[in-house]
Amino acid sequence: MDSSRLFRPRIIEALQGYNRQRMAGDIGAGLTVGVVALPLAMAFAIASGLKPEAGLFTAIIAGFLISALGGSRVQIGGPAGAFIVIVYGIVERYGYANLVIATAMSGVMLFAFGFFRLGTLVRFIPVAVVIGFTNGIAVLIALSQVKDFLGLNTGPMPGSFLGILQTLGASLSTINWQATVLALASLLLIVVWQFGLPRWAATKPWAAKCALVPGAVLALVGATLVVSLTGLEVETIGSRFGGVPSALPGFALPDFSWETARFLFIPATTLAMLGAIESLLCARVADGMIGDRHDPNQELMAQGIANLVTPFFGGMPATGTIARTVTNIKSGANSPVAGIVHAATLLLVVLIAAPLAKNIPLAAMAAILMFVAWNMGEWREFLHLRHYRLPYRATLLAVFLLTVIFDLTVAVEVGLVAACLTFIYRISSLSRCETASAQDYPLLAGRQDAVKAHRLHGAIFFGAVKLIEHMEDHLPTRVLVVDFKNVLYIDSSGTEAVQNLLLTCRKRQVRLIACGLAFQPRDILQRCGVVDALGSDNLIPHLAQAIELAVRDVQST
Repeated sequence: MDSSRLFRPRIIEALQGYNRQRMAGDIGAGLTVGVVALPLAMAFAIASGLKPEAGLFTAIIAGFLISALGGSRVQIGGPAGAFIVIVYGIVERYGYANLVIATAMSGVMLFAFGFFRLGTLVRFIPVAVVIGFTNGIAVLIALSQVKDFLGLNTGPMPGSFLGILQTLGASLSTINWQATVLALASLLLIVVWQFGLPRWAATKPWAAKCALVPGAVLALVGATLVVSLTGLEVETIGSRFGGVPSALPGFALPDFSWETARFLFIPATTLAMLGAIESLLCARVADGMIGDRHDPNQELMAQGIANLVTPFFGGMPATGTIARTVTNIKSGANSPVAGIVHAATLLLVVLIAAPLAKNIPLAAMAAILMFVAWNMGEWREFLHLRHYRLPYRATLLAVFLLTVIFDLTVAVEVGLVAACLTFIYRISSLSRCETASAQDYPLLAGRQDAVKAHRLHGAIFFGAVKLIEHMEDHLPTRVLVVDFKNVLYIDSSGTEAVQNLLLTCRKRQVRLIACGLAFQPRDILQRCGVVDALGSDNLIPHLAQAIELAVRDVQST
């Protein structure tokens, strides 16, 4: 492996031939994305059970590191909605100090994934599993925002689905109608701004200019002004968290023990896997929009560094974010410089305008996250389920329900196991054995009891060894011919089955002739001694030649 390619951030190539025009596009895009990321970063942190500044610090530090060190030209990193459920659960169960440790552990895992070139393996996770847990997370995000959307007085919210339902049901009598109306107005404004303006932009120039301002930012500013001017009795960032600090935090190392790390291994693995999936899916979407191809391994290493560093500066888990990346592209970004500008923009906001955040109503933040949850889910897939086979439907629905009702980790584990079993079944069903007939090979006429010839197709692995075992149970009296020409792959179980077939043939004094052995099947049988045990006289290139040899052998005795 070329050491120069082991760690090579995309920014090195992107800056080649860099000019003022490209810089202007990157600066404009970075400023736009910074404005878009501001409300989302705070909302994701609050929904995760953290203070709003945790989201801002993550968007700044992780956003900078992912852009500067990543493998994509335009991907924007930061806190993501997909992490809300997991982070909330970790904070509730283990506390914030252990979230820091779990996030850092996930960073080490992500860096290892990229360093050992495992980035492409993430693409093998089935679509049904990804859609199932994505829609499940979206439901949980929306459900977690009902409290602030309605202004309920619930106290600390549980992390489980049934617990949330029970707590919300018991607190409905405390509904704050002022907060509810404010949240509904904010959500309506976001929806109209998001879907209405693009339709009017084609005919009305003012709509095209207004569409440049993100709906979430407009709703946040509008709701804050309403609360400040009218004195509505709604909960704000200031009333719950005391405001947002106007400086970045210093380095803080939590208490660490190997005993704690052992309990946090599963949550950290979940964070790493989800971060890898989200970031690489986002990078693929970006590639399709700009006609580029990202480096998945470099992207994972950058994600790992960001998640290793950020939590020690008051941050939370980070990954690639599709909404902000798409905004970045549409705003004219052409290099990672745009992501760096986005981080710098957020830093300036924290340093200059942080005191203004205390008046932001949590009802407006809940409305923003409700909209994010709706956009995050792929709800049409539920309508399309009838077009797919039962295993796909069962996997998607199982992962979705397990994510909502139980736990994301359990859901993904069950989904992957179900997908693997389905894959094994389908591949084994594609592997088949055909018996050569006397019609195709006239030399076999009248000799079917003495000579049998079989063609194997597909992969001979642990799910298809029954094909070899069937031959072993129905041996001819003199010669068995096995054609491996159409065999793509043989695993250790398939090799053992061939070895057992050879031993059984020797015990019953049946000659075994193999033909068409090439590439991987021949290589593994060579390494396991099967080729040498057969001998060169029993290794024939073509099936017709092997049958002719078998018939001559029978006629000579």
